[in-house]
Amino acid sequence: MENLIRLDVVDLVLALGMMAITIGLSAWARLGLEWSLAFAAARTMLQLLVVGYLLAFIFALDNLWAVMAVVAVMLTIAAVVARNRISKKVPQLLPLVWVSMLFSTALTLSYTNFLVIQPQTWYEPQYLIPLAGIVLGNAMNGAAIAGERLVSIINASQLEIETHLSLGATPQQAVVQYRKQAIRAGLIPNLNQMMVVGIVVLPGIITGQLLSGVNPLDAASYQILIMFMLAFANLVTALLVTQGLCRQFFNNAAQLIK
Repeated sequence: MENLIRLDVVDLVLALGMMAITIGLSAWARLGLEWSLAFAAARTMLQLLVVGYLLAFIFALDNLWAVMAVVAVMLTIAAVVARNRISKKVPQLLPLVWVSMLFSTALTLSYTNFLVIQPQTWYEPQYLIPLAGIVLGNAMNGAAIAGERLVSIINASQLEIETHLSLGATPQQAVVQYRKQAIRAGLIPNLNQMMVVGIVVLPGIITGQLLSGVNPLDAASYQILIMFMLAFANLVTALLVTQGLCRQFFNNAAQLIK
């Protein structure tokens, strides 16, 4: 962008001064966060600079398999994080989360790229990688919240579930209300964000575009698209993850596994 003010090494060093002040304030207030803040700042700089150089290389390469490799790595990391936040005790949870996020992300990006944005090549890294990262990050949170809530509710409601089963309910009927609660919990962050976007807070995407010199209406249009993408992807992910989790809690005889 012609209007973009580029940040050089000196600018980044000056920006680092804010973290130095933050660490100093922590020491002054005796919060004990000095090393944590320093470590977090170092990781932030290292990770983002590595990602910046990597994406610059991928963008210049403009190769389908390179783009797919980046998306696959992001998908796997997101699935592992979501699995760890849900539970490490549920069998086959990682494949369930991985496939659910793959399906919801692929469906969302296909709709967006082929019907809305329509770039010259569907795998154009300028669009596919950033959008995939946004969708995967939010799908990860949605899956983690919905999955963790469902596991917690089922573990705390075993007596009620067994009562429903003894009265002739199927496993799906016995947990249907718990599944709905979990899915709603997974969608709450998206709903809250959609209610206040542009009024209380400007999301990072629109802020970054404005700083890059993009027309405010174009930036707002892309933010609208992204908000709708996230709501769709999160709901699909939550539906698939909770459906798979419900099956994990029952055996072939429709008995609750304790």
